[in-house]
Amino acid sequence: MSRMSSIARLTGAAVAAGVVTAAIALPAVGGTGAMFVSASEELGIKPEQLKEPPLAEKTTVLDAKGNQIAQFYEEYRENVKLADVAEIMKTAIISIEDYRFYEHGAIDIEGTMRALAKNLSSGGIAQGGSSITQQYVKQVLLNSATTEKEKNAALEASYARKLRELRYAMAVEAKYTKSEILEKYLNIAYFGASAYGVEAAAKRFFGVSAAELNLVQSATLAGAVQDPNMTDPNLSREHRARLLHRRNVVLDRMAELGKITPAQAKEAKAQKLGYKGTPLPGNCGASTYPYFCMYVRNEILSNKVFGANKTARDQFLNRGGLTIQTTLDPKMQKAAERAIKKHVYASDKAVASEALVEPGTGAIKAMAASRKYGDNKRKNEMSYNVVADAVHGGGVGFQAGSTFKVFTLLTALKEGMKIHDGVSTGNGYRAPYYSSFKNCKGESIGDPSHTVTNAEGGSGGFKSLATGTWGSVNTFFVALEQKVGLCDTVKTAKSLGIKRSDGLPLTEFETFTLGTNEMDPVTVATAYAAIGARGKYCKPMAISKITDRYGKVKTYKPECKQAFDPEVADAASYILEGVFTKGTMRGVGGIGRPAGGKTGTTDDQAAAWFAGFTPDLAGAVSIGDTRGAQNHKLNGVTIGGRYYSSVFGASIPGPIWKDTMISALKGVPEADFHPINTSRFGGCGSSCQPAQPDRSEPDDDEAEADPELEDSDVGLG
Repeated sequence: MSRMSSIARLTGAAVAAGVVTAAIALPAVGGTGAMFVSASEELGIKPEQLKEPPLAEKTTVLDAKGNQIAQFYEEYRENVKLADVAEIMKTAIISIEDYRFYEHGAIDIEGTMRALAKNLSSGGIAQGGSSITQQYVKQVLLNSATTEKEKNAALEASYARKLRELRYAMAVEAKYTKSEILEKYLNIAYFGASAYGVEAAAKRFFGVSAAELNLVQSATLAGAVQDPNMTDPNLSREHRARLLHRRNVVLDRMAELGKITPAQAKEAKAQKLGYKGTPLPGNCGASTYPYFCMYVRNEILSNKVFGANKTARDQFLNRGGLTIQTTLDPKMQKAAERAIKKHVYASDKAVASEALVEPGTGAIKAMAASRKYGDNKRKNEMSYNVVADAVHGGGVGFQAGSTFKVFTLLTALKEGMKIHDGVSTGNGYRAPYYSSFKNCKGESIGDPSHTVTNAEGGSGGFKSLATGTWGSVNTFFVALEQKVGLCDTVKTAKSLGIKRSDGLPLTEFETFTLGTNEMDPVTVATAYAAIGARGKYCKPMAISKITDRYGKVKTYKPECKQAFDPEVADAASYILEGVFTKGTMRGVGGIGRPAGGKTGTTDDQAAAWFAGFTPDLAGAVSIGDTRGAQNHKLNGVTIGGRYYSSVFGASIPGPIWKDTMISALKGVPEADFHPINTSRFGGCGSSCQPAQPDRSEPDDDEAEADPELEDSDVGLG
C-alpha cells in the first residue's frame, strides 16, 4: 500500500482517536477516574514522530581469510528483508495478531472498541486491541529504553501509554508502507528462547531460515509473540505445552479466516511441536578459536579507540551489527594446535600455550592452548585466556625465565659490545655492592647476601655474548646486566612492549634478566618479533578491519616504532641462530630455514618457555601448572604421555615451537636474516677473553650446554 494511502488513512485514525477520547470520558470501574483525566490531558490527534534507533544486531568476527569464527550480540537477531520471509509466516502472524492489517490505519477501530468494551467491564486493561503498527511502536520504545523507568513506561497497562502509541503509530503509518511496517515488526519482535526477530527465531526453534518456514513452524512462531516468556520452549515442558496450545490457536484462526482449509489445520495440529533448540551461535565458548576470540572481545571492550567508555564499547560490540576482520591465519592456527596436541594432552595438569605474531606488523596469527575452553572442571577445561594478558581475558601468566636474557643481550649490543666481548664469572654470582644494581628510580637494589648459581653444576669462567647466550648461563647474564645497567635492560624490554601479564609494574631486581616477571605468550612473541623485523616493534594487533551495519569500513593499521638500531637486531639474530646449533636447542634442531630463539626455564622448573623468530613469523610457547606454578613445579611429571624428571625450555616448549613453525611456514618462501655488520660487531673490543682462558671451558664455537641441562634461576629476587 502506498504512503499516500497511509496518509489518507490518518483521517480515519483521528476519528478513532475521538472514539478513544469518548471512552476516556467514562469513569473507571471501581476507581476515581483520575487516570482518565491524566490521559485526556495528554491526548493529541496529530501524529508524533517516533525515534527509531538501530536495532541491536549481532556482530560477526572473521579470520584473515574471511571465514566466520565468532559472533557477539546483546540480542540474537539477524535482520532480513520481508521478501526473505516465507509467505505462510506473514499470513500466520497477520492472522493472529492483526487480520485487518492491510485494511485499517494506525488503529483498528473495530479491534480497539472491542478491547475498550472488555477493559471497561473488567475494570482494567484486559485486552490490548493493538495493531501490528502499535506493537511495533511499543517494541521500539522498549528497545530504546535505557532506564527501568523508561522500560516500565513502555510496558505499563494504561490508556496514557495507548494514546502515546497511537500518536506514534499515526506517524509510522504515514512514513512507511504496510509491507515496510510488517518487515520492521518481524525483525524487532521477541519470540522467546533468546531469539529476536523472525530469522533468529526460525534458526533457534527449527534450524531453518525464515524463508524456509512451513505452516506448522510459522503458526508456532506466530503464536509465540503474544507472551514469549510464558511460551519459551527452552525453559520447561510446561512452557512447551503452552506454546503448542498457542500454535493450535493460530491454526484455528487461519482456518477461520480462510487462509488454510480445516483439513490443513487438523493435519498441522496433529504434528508435534518440533522445537529443536538449535544452540545459540556466538560468544567465545561457541567459537572455533576461543582464546583468540577472547582476545578480540577484550581488545574492543578495553580500548578507547572503540568507544569513550565501557558502556559505549559494549554497545559497539554487542549491538552494532559489525563485521570484524581479524588477523588470525587459519593455517597457522591449525599448525599451533597440532603441535601442542602432539606434546601436551588436554587432560594434563600442566597447560601449554602458544602465540604466533608477524614481524613488522604485530599481527597475531594464532593463539592456541592445550586445554579446551570452558567451565567444566571435570573435563579439565579452563575459562580464561592463558595465551594473553589480563587485559585480554588472561590471568597472572608464568615467569618467563631465560627468555628475558635476550633483553640484556640487546642492551649490551646497543651499548657497543661485540659478539665476542664478554665477562668472567665464578660458579656463583653475588652483587659486589648494593649499588651494583640500580632500578629505574635510581634506588640501589643489589643484594650482596644472595648468590645466583648455574643449574646442574654449570661452571663459571669467561663467557662471550655468543657463548653465554648459547649456554644460557645465569651467572654470566647477571654479571652482564650489572655491566650494562639494570635500568637500561628494563628500558630495552619495555621498548619491546614487555609488561607483566597481571598488569602490575615490572619488578626491577638484579634477577630481572633471569625472567622473574610473569608473562604471557602474546607479549613475549611480539617482543621477539621485533628482532625478526630488525628492531621494528609493532604492538600486538588482532583486528585489521571493521565494517559497520551500513557498510562503512574502518581499516586499522599496525602501530610500529623503531625500538633499536637494525644492525643491533642483525647481531642479535646472528647470536640467537646459534642456539639451535651450538646451544640449548641443539638436541632439538632447527626448522630448516634461518631462525633465532631462546629457551627459558624458571627456578626449579616452575615453568618453561621457548621464544623464537624468523623474518616472517615469531612465536612464544609457555608451559606451567595453572593451579600455581611455584607449588606445582614441572619435576617428576607426566605430560603428553611421557614422563619428565624435569621440564626445561628445550623439553616441551622448544619442540612445540619447532613443529609449529615448520608447518605454519610451509609454502612461505625462505627469508634470511640481514648479514651482521662485522666491522661493528665482529670479534671483540674492550671485553675480550683473557689471555689465559680456562681451558676447561669450550671455545666460542663449541656448544656450551646440553638442552636438558639448561641453567635455571635459583634466585627470584
